[in-house]
Amino acid sequence: MTASSATHPRDVLFAGEKPFPDLPAVDHYAGSEKLISKALALQQELGPIFDITGDCEDGARAGAEAEHATMVATQVMSPENRYDRVGARIHDITHAHWEQDLEILIGTAGARLAFITLPKVRSAADTATQISALRSIEQACGSTRPLPVHVLIETHGALREAWGIAALEGVESIDFGLMDFVSGHHGAIPGSAMKSPGQFEHPLIVRAKTEISAAALANGVIPSHNVTTELKDLAVIRADATRARREFGYLRMWSIHPNQIRPIVEAMQPDFSEVEEAIEILVGAQEAGWGPIQHKGRLHDRASYRYYWELLLRARSTGIVVPPEATRRFFPD
Repeated sequence: MTASSATHPRDVLFAGEKPFPDLPAVDHYAGSEKLISKALALQQELGPIFDITGDCEDGARAGAEAEHATMVATQVMSPENRYDRVGARIHDITHAHWEQDLEILIGTAGARLAFITLPKVRSAADTATQISALRSIEQACGSTRPLPVHVLIETHGALREAWGIAALEGVESIDFGLMDFVSGHHGAIPGSAMKSPGQFEHPLIVRAKTEISAAALANGVIPSHNVTTELKDLAVIRADATRARREFGYLRMWSIHPNQIRPIVEAMQPDFSEVEEAIEILVGAQEAGWGPIQHKGRLHDRASYRYYWELLLRARSTGIVVPPEATRRFFPD
């Protein structure tokens, strides 16, 4: 069987199912034209191993919301956006400008935006309302591509309804907003829970992180972890990302400074020996027409093939170089 004639894993392993999103491991936030431009330059250097979110919420000055959204849309449409992996965070549903954010962004850059992020939703109903408005604006602007939606879980109500939010049509990621979540507890959670090790140990924060991750994964969307407040110590940044990945099941993490991008990506990468094993198993499975095989004395079937295929996708999206033969078989485009 040649690689060109073999059945591709996405066609046989997930037939009839919603495909699990294949997103870069880092969502890098930038709130000004200068910072977005710097992030785009770094993305050109490193490749599409991280997304960029133009921040129309915290980045916009009061009274200059339209100007700021126009700037973000212009950056999305710029030649420097080589990979079309730039999204935008709009204002929350209680802000008077959130719909105008969408009108500006979709009207100018709807064809190239990677996603829209909704902050501070209070419920699944809030989320559904904003998604419905997004779809109406897309239709009015003649857009034929419904944009993926990322939803920030940072209020009590959103956490309570995380499973309902994750199940909404169009949601691609649910993200934990640690700082606002802690602030919403009126001092009951100490400030030490906004950084490590407290953010991984305080029971109320652990509860929130596990609930968000479980809700996301059960509904076939990506759980995205909050930022780390450490900007300079790469070991601390890498350790935070490693705990988020290994202990809480997060597959993506925010960054707020370029120094954070590489260590987060490294922490999110699968171990290369496991990548090699995944390739061997998937090649053997493909040669066997995706029936059961033995590999190093162990039985493998479609259940484990799905695991190893998604591991290989994650390896590729985090910048691990896939060998040429595996690339020909599984990533021909």
